Formats: sequence, C-alpha cells, structure tokens
Amino acid sequence: MAEHYRRAPHRDHHESVYKRSREPSGDQNPHKRHGAAVTLATNRQMYERNFPLYKQPVEVGCFSLDSHRNFFNDHRQMRYYVQPSKCPEFNLRDGYTDRFIKRDDGVKERLDHLLKWILANRDKIQNRDQTSSSSLVLGVDFVTWRGHLTKVLTTPYETHEGWLLAASKFGGTVYISEVETEAARTDREKRSERQEEMMYWGYKFEQYACADGVDGTPDPGGVVNTNEAFCTVVQTRLADHKLLFSGEVDCRVSDADAPPAPACYVELKTSAEICTPKQRSNFHRYKLLKWWAQSFLPGVPQIVAGFRDHDGVVVSMETIQTSKISQLIKNEFNCWKPTVCMNFCSDFLSFVKSVVKEDDPRLVYLFTWDPHRDVSYTVHRDSQYSFIPEWYVKELRSPSSSHH
Repeated sequence: MAEHYRRAPHRDHHESVYKRSREPSGDQNPHKRHGAAVTLATNRQMYERNFPLYKQPVEVGCFSLDSHRNFFNDHRQMRYYVQPSKCPEFNLRDGYTDRFIKRDDGVKERLDHLLKWILANRDKIQNRDQTSSSSLVLGVDFVTWRGHLTKVLTTPYETHEGWLLAASKFGGTVYISEVETEAARTDREKRSERQEEMMYWGYKFEQYACADGVDGTPDPGGVVNTNEAFCTVVQTRLADHKLLFSGEVDCRVSDADAPPAPACYVELKTSAEICTPKQRSNFHRYKLLKWWAQSFLPGVPQIVAGFRDHDGVVVSMETIQTSKISQLIKNEFNCWKPTVCMNFCSDFLSFVKSVVKEDDPRLVYLFTWDPHRDVSYTVHRDSQYSFIPEWYVKELRSPSSSHH
C-alpha cells in the first residue's frame, strides 16, 4: 500500500468509538475514572474514514538472534533471496524428522530482545526527532513488536482468535507486550503432529529460497533451526503516534543497486495451492489480510508465496507486491479494507494513551479483546503481567546509558 504512506490525515467529525462508562455500580477497578472511556468498539463500519497518515517506515537498526537465542547488535543472521526456478517442486517435508531444531515457544521472551537493542542504540532513536518533547526519554510514544501491531490491525475482521496486550508507561513511552491467552495456550499445547509439521513447512521454504551470503546458494540439506532470526527495527508515525517497533525479516534481495532497508526486504510465505474460485476468495479474504498487515507495517515491499499441495510440495510460486494487495481484493464482495485496519489501529493507540496515564514500569494495563466484543482493560500492579525488566529500567535511568 505504498500509495498510503505519508497520506495526510482527514479531520472529519466521526462517531466516537470510545464508550463512556456508566454510573459506576460497585466498580472493581479503581483506576477507571468516572466518565472516562473504558471500552473501545471494534465494529468495522466505524473505521471507514479516510486513510490516516502513515509515514514511510525508516529502518533505524537491526539485530540478530543466534541458534541459542543470543542477542547480537548486528546483521549476522541476514539472508539473501535466491529466485527459484519457475516450477521448483520443493519438498517441504524434507528434514522434519532429522534436521529440525525447534524453538521452545513456551518460553516467553516478551520485549527483551528489542529492549537490548534500545539500550545499545539510544542515540539512533533520539536523533530522529528533534521536536520530541523532553518528557519522552526515547522520543517515541510506543515501543512494541510488529506482530502485536499486526494483531491490532486485523482485529475488525478477526472472528476466531482474541488477544491480550499488556501496556506499561515508562519514561513517557508506552511499551506494549502480548500475553498468551488461555485459548492460544490450549491450542499450542494440543497441536496435532500434522499441525506441527505444517508449521515447519514455512521455515523449510525459507531454507530453499535463501542463501547466507550475497553470492551464496541455498542449502536445503542443512538444519532448520527456528531459534535463529534477523530483525529490523523501524521508526514511523501513525496519525500522531510515534512508533518504534521490531519485526523478523526473512531475507533481502541481493542486487547491489537495491534500495535501502526496509525497501530491499522480502517476506516469504507458503499457502495451499488454489484450485477453485472459493479457495481464491478465501485466500483474498483471510490470508492476504494478514500478509498485507505484516508487510505493510514495516514497509516490506514484496511477498514471495510458495503454493503447496496437500503433501507439502511447492507446485508454483508468485511474487506479490504489498502495494498491489488492495487491488487484488477489490472485486471481493464485502472484503477487508486497509483503511479500516489502519484507522482502528490509530484509534486503539489513542485509547491506550487515554488509559495508560501512570508512568510506572511495574504497573500494567491489560487490554483484552475477544471476537464480536469491545476492547476493555484491567489494571495490575506488581503482577505476573509485568514485563519491563529491572535491568532495562536501571540502565535507561542511568545518565551514562546513552553512551554505550
């Protein structure tokens, strides 16, 4: 959606999407102020306004995680896209039983890797915005993962999976970290062997399409280790919200004349082959929504999709420009709209700002959403939801921390 970057905001009067609290009757939450907005509506019609301002994301840094999830403030895990043949016939099942090291997704890392990057690169953030108010230690309103924002963007159209997002304010910046819902934990712990293997297929596809060096070739005979990651850190602005977020990047194009990051990045995806009009419609309605949100946010311009058969063999490939996805779906009846996603995200961040007033890293405002419901919140002090670590608080408060 490149046509939507840098778009000026439309300032019309629209229906309020915050719901005002009624007379408190035994309100269990002392932090809810009388008359303040306590829930946020998610029905999509309320967000069909003009597309909000979304500035072209700028990469301010990157980091790598090695095979043991150790953090490195560099791009050692960057990979390079190698264009496969027209009909590659990649076997995505290969190596699942004997060359696969799976990250333990029961270990919750929260924002820790991103916070390590911030401590090592504070000068890169602060210098980006000379006009930022001195009350903001980092000069940004929000710090989070791209994946958390993707969930917010797709909320008006999501009908199955709810979410929990913990928010804490520290140094004037609101940090947002996801909390696993009970339903998600149950799904994770009860995944079938087929589901586990299909999750592997996406990583295996990356191995077929990526090389470790700019002139290298892919090594599909190697080990797939999902602990390894390369992450971009971008800065941008959505309406009046200054954002700093990080997201994993699959690879970059290897051309020497490629544009600077994030415009040189490529997202790799797998999906079931499309054989019927109904399957194509479902692909447009559901899968492309998530693909678009995930790549549009950090400014990744292209998605390479490998379409696979039931047995996990890639039978065709297609390159999809992120900016053309809105054109691909425009003939679908009652389909999702990028403008609704971005306006909802902007209003959600405004809602968070209106609620998260107290500057205290040990205080968590837990925002909850379930399909067909409004977004609501509860407040927790020194609870299991706290996620900003003491080492980060201490280091950011120390006057010498900006010189690391």
